[in-house]
Amino acid sequence: MALKRNRRFHAEVATSSLSDIMFFLLLFFLIISTLANPNVIKMTLPKTQQNDKTNKQHITLSVSEEKQYYVDKQNVAFNELEAALLTKMGDAKDQTVIVRIPYNLQVQDLVDLLQIGVKNNLKFVIATDKK
Repeated sequence: MALKRNRRFHAEVATSSLSDIMFFLLLFFLIISTLANPNVIKMTLPKTQQNDKTNKQHITLSVSEEKQYYVDKQNVAFNELEAALLTKMGDAKDQTVIVRIPYNLQVQDLVDLLQIGVKNNLKFVIATDKK
């Protein structure tokens, strides 16, 4: 009596844990990418008690202590600042311009920047550090 076995060995790879790992990696990188802001120039900001965060689309306008103006890390002269902001805005007028100005600059420098926003009906927010 000859018995034939139809069972053959099939190699299998358990992939259920791989999908879990990929999901956690995806979440990790999504969270980290929202926290990192590459369009930032290091400077000491004014201090405030309350510090709100914006999650909207924004344009960063930075002013150095030497009164160098940067629109999203691109150096711009003050007389070309208005045109550069309007070009960056494009058709999306709901974007916010975040003004990053050092605490030791004069108030008149800040007012000059804010007048550009009032003239062109732009939303300006002043960046601060928490105390």
